[in-house]
Amino acid sequence: MFNGILINKDEAGYRASLQQIDEAQLPEGDVTVRVDWSTLNYKDGLAITGKSPVVRRFPMVPGIDFAGIVTASSHAGWQVGDKVILNGWGVGETHWGGLAQVARVRGDWLVPQPKAFSARQAMAIGTAGYTAMLCVLALEKHGIKPADGEILVTGANGGVGSVAIALLAKLGYTVVASTGRAAEEAHLKALGASAIIDRNELSAPGKPIGKERWAGVVDAVGSHTLANACATTKYRGAVAACGLAQGMDFPASVAPFILRGVTLYGIDSVMAPLAVRLEAWERLGRDLEIAKLDAITREIGLAEALTVGAELLEGKVRGRVVVDVNR
Repeated sequence: MFNGILINKDEAGYRASLQQIDEAQLPEGDVTVRVDWSTLNYKDGLAITGKSPVVRRFPMVPGIDFAGIVTASSHAGWQVGDKVILNGWGVGETHWGGLAQVARVRGDWLVPQPKAFSARQAMAIGTAGYTAMLCVLALEKHGIKPADGEILVTGANGGVGSVAIALLAKLGYTVVASTGRAAEEAHLKALGASAIIDRNELSAPGKPIGKERWAGVVDAVGSHTLANACATTKYRGAVAACGLAQGMDFPASVAPFILRGVTLYGIDSVMAPLAVRLEAWERLGRDLEIAKLDAITREIGLAEALTVGAELLEGKVRGRVVVDVNR
């Protein structure tokens, strides 16, 4: 038996609770992991609260990330004692996830825990930080350099936004952070933002094309915010889109793309191939300052994830939340 959060949906309704789970209930997989740390992402908040149909099978253990140690393996790539992490692959949605003390998954979904980080630090990064790195890599590969101008980061107080600011600042970019929480200005500047703008400047319906400002954009918000970011990106600039905190819609025009040659990159962290994952984690080990990571990280126990998941959706959570599944 082990402790885990279990989500059920039946005639009694949708509910998530902390339970003792029999190991015999674990899903199929060729690697079993003793989970040491997990984390909370926006998607986990949706799963726990049921505010979006993220969970596709019931019962379900949520948690799209985990870090732990292999306790059993029939996969050629993993041996007992290996330290591993997992991000995405539908875990916590269609396959039992990381908000439990034990997980059983396909070995192909795992990557080695980077030597630069402890298991706790790897989860402080989590899918949010790994996605932020994918966004930064997209802007770099597009050819955007620090001298080209300002980089806009939306949803700046969230997990993706916080890590993106820290990474971009370390790499020498001038970062403008968009947030709805003006009181967090000092915190965002400590991460590396050079300026702060109110998210209301971007979140309302805007013009098809606006004054050029951004050399590049990391957007975790979607909807009108993404449309306005594209409309104000400089000629041949790039926008990396990875989130939908404002909405899944994209009420934009083709004008920025055909008049300014703006490129919109869709950033998928869930199904990204192994080589892409390894590159992102290697770069995180080089470019993410541990002190800044610690400054945006909050630690909770497994039971607390049930309430903090709801707080995350309400915009009450700053940065990253790591979950000690053993308390």
